[in-house]
Amino acid sequence: MSNQNESLDVSAKTIDEAIEQGLAQLGLTREQVDVEIVKEGKRGVFGIGSEEAQVRLTLKKPAPGDVVPTPEIAQAETTLAVETEAASKPVEQARPAQSEVEPTQPPEMGEIAAQFLTQLLKLMGIKAGVSYRQGTDLVEPGEVPPLVLDITGGDLGILIGRRSETLQALQDMVRLMVSKELSAWQPIMVDVESYRVRRRQSLRHMAEKMAERVVATHKKIVLEAMPAHERRIIHITLRDHPLVTTKSVGSDDNRKVTIIPK
Repeated sequence: MSNQNESLDVSAKTIDEAIEQGLAQLGLTREQVDVEIVKEGKRGVFGIGSEEAQVRLTLKKPAPGDVVPTPEIAQAETTLAVETEAASKPVEQARPAQSEVEPTQPPEMGEIAAQFLTQLLKLMGIKAGVSYRQGTDLVEPGEVPPLVLDITGGDLGILIGRRSETLQALQDMVRLMVSKELSAWQPIMVDVESYRVRRRQSLRHMAEKMAERVVATHKKIVLEAMPAHERRIIHITLRDHPLVTTKSVGSDDNRKVTIIPK
């Protein structure tokens, strides 16, 4: 950490992972820092020529009269988001109702993002419609909803890919394009025919069913490998469960959630 504990440079496979790791080290939430993209990173071909992404997290200076959260509270709010080794219970505190959380994106961002995504789809030879909305159904109560770009049309399964890798890559490209246009990192999600909403519901249901099995058998269960944002859904779903706990095991693309009896 440099600049008198006000900024931190972090490198990871993707920009999202670098941001999450940096927030974990700082013990802060996403709303408490400014994010500067130092290097965008490269995926490479079959792992050859890949390059890690690098971001710089800078602590925002509080406005006069603002209450600055303690590191302990900030850490409690971000523990599950940054995939700690064990999903611990959050600090008891008042959270605003989801309807009270105001989006922080610039008003023009929706139009800009939709235009960029439409151009990308056209270059890919895919005929589809693009609309945008606030993703209140893709975050937990009290979290700031991201801008969601919904792609609609026929036969769009190709845009999702195995373990949603294609959809995630498309989302990363749109985020980079919009962030460069607005000179600030922006929270944007790309969805195809409400796939992310359905997947979120499916993961929650699976987490509850697997927890019931763990309780019945008194044996831990290791789930299939998942990307970080899906593992987070499992952790959050079971974080208040009285009889099981969760943790992530493995590394990189093979990282999995383990459900363990207490």
